[in-house]
Amino acid sequence: MTIHKKSELTPGLFLLATPIGNARDITLRALDILASADVLAAEDTRSLRRLMEIHGIPVGDRPMIAYHDHNGSRVRPRLLGQIEDGKSVAYASEAGTPMISDPGFDLLRAAVEADLPVTAAPGAVAAMDALTLAGLPTDRFMFAGFLPNARGAREKALRGLTDVQATLVFYESPKRLAAMLRDGAAILGGARPAAVCRELTKKFEEVRRGSLDELAAFYEENAAKGEIVVLIGKGEAEVVSEEFMNAEIEKALEHMSVRDVADTLAPKLGLKRRVVYQAAMAAAARRNEE
Repeated sequence: MTIHKKSELTPGLFLLATPIGNARDITLRALDILASADVLAAEDTRSLRRLMEIHGIPVGDRPMIAYHDHNGSRVRPRLLGQIEDGKSVAYASEAGTPMISDPGFDLLRAAVEADLPVTAAPGAVAAMDALTLAGLPTDRFMFAGFLPNARGAREKALRGLTDVQATLVFYESPKRLAAMLRDGAAILGGARPAAVCRELTKKFEEVRRGSLDELAAFYEENAAKGEIVVLIGKGEAEVVSEEFMNAEIEKALEHMSVRDVADTLAPKLGLKRRVVYQAAMAAAARRNEE
């Protein structure tokens, strides 16, 4: 029994969320669009073709066009031209929701700038699935995507998140997971609660919870595999007195610059970097006057 229907679609761009692992996590509406669109576009045409085969949707003689980061500038005009000619174009990400760490962003922006109709068939996205399972607060969260590969750039990006009062969500490569957790512990605080969600919706789905220190130690010894989402909860900072902060700053200034003092002590004390930096500047000025 089929669970999709072929219907007339109005001209426009249709952004389709696809399963992140389990093929049955696609919506009925997305299947209807795949059955009906005049033109099919995908980040990975092999993945889309396989998904359609699983759900019994024939491609027929419809064009299936690869659209990804490497050919976007060349293929975008072709897809927009199809819409301008009165065709419906369905774009599917390789896995998950278009626009979320996906090349669909430039396609959408170009369609909007051309005043062409755009709609979305929402569905699976790894970040939302991970938030559902991690057991960390979801009243406020921030999706930070992939951190930079280079350690220095990664540390800088993490320092920029120290004042964010929300659960942080990252995508990460298994090869960089241990280093990312180690840097996160050093900069955001090793006691911060966190979770590593791996292979979501797949056979070997795993969610490991603990502090950043605990998770960093575990993945230093145990190599991870598969698609990974890392979540870091808000720090439970203790109330730090101004007297204690100033004492820590004075000790740190013995061997650190003002900037390094702020970068090091702010996450350790659970204070905003700006507060520590200003106090360190004042302390350094007093030292120079003596």
